[in-house]
Amino acid sequence: MEKSKILYLVIPCYNEQEVLPETAKQLLAKITSLISAKKISPKSRIVFVNDGSKDQTWNIIADLHEQNPIFQGVNLSRNKGHQNALLAGLMTVKSFCDMTISLDADLQDDINAIDEMVEKYDQGCEIVYGVRNARDTDTAFKKFTAEGFYKLMQFMGADIVFNHADYRLMSRKALDGLEQFEESNLFLRGIVPMIGYQTGEVYYARKERFAGESKYPLKKMLSFAWEGITSLTVKPIKMITFCGAMLFLISIIILIYSLIRHVTGATIQGWTSIMFSVWAIGGLQLLSIGIIGEYIGKVYLETKARPKYIIKEYLHDAD
Repeated sequence: MEKSKILYLVIPCYNEQEVLPETAKQLLAKITSLISAKKISPKSRIVFVNDGSKDQTWNIIADLHEQNPIFQGVNLSRNKGHQNALLAGLMTVKSFCDMTISLDADLQDDINAIDEMVEKYDQGCEIVYGVRNARDTDTAFKKFTAEGFYKLMQFMGADIVFNHADYRLMSRKALDGLEQFEESNLFLRGIVPMIGYQTGEVYYARKERFAGESKYPLKKMLSFAWEGITSLTVKPIKMITFCGAMLFLISIIILIYSLIRHVTGATIQGWTSIMFSVWAIGGLQLLSIGIIGEYIGKVYLETKARPKYIIKEYLHDAD
């Protein structure tokens, strides 16, 4: 009989003191049931990654570990953002497990999908994406902006899975592949599909947040989208080139039109068109410089090769 595989659940946490006790309770029940059914090894663990929380999140994680060693904790030295915290957890545990499942601490990801993810892994999938099958719990504005985010990313050339966030299973082989991506500007939803290997999808209905506030308001979501676009594709720069070429053609047409008007002796009033041209071209130039500057800034940060995260403490099994 084949030996059960070791599963580690990796959960990034930032100021999650209100939801953490309930999250730990539900995840413990889930992983215990999987162990009892012999779908995963008794050595499987639940790992919370504290991303520089300012509340009692780390103290709660430490207490959970003290009460039951199935709970582990990775404490970052400071807040580094969701993507870096998630990567820190995955890279810390990858040597101890056969597969990981990453999910958020707010209980919006349906943990019952974990069973099907494990089944997909047993069928040969190295990566399994958790995909929302509906957005019934979202407001109309939230649904519009969220789906618009995925469509914009795909339009810009990013290879991402529609309606997939960071709820996914990754095998150790896939994690080894992820480790080879050394870029500082992380957007895991776009990086993971680049790894390759056999993949699968599990569909689930996302729930409402159990407690606390969302860590991704509209402003942060827009920033996240821009970070993803500029980290994964140079299409914005290509669009600048296209706009420049179009403006050049328009200027040639205007020049020919002006010469014809001059030769025929017609008076060109011109004030409105000149002012519009000055403002339009000036605005486009500033926008172009800003976009190019964004890419140059990313190159600057990459050349510094700063650490993506620093682990202050790791609570795990004594052995």
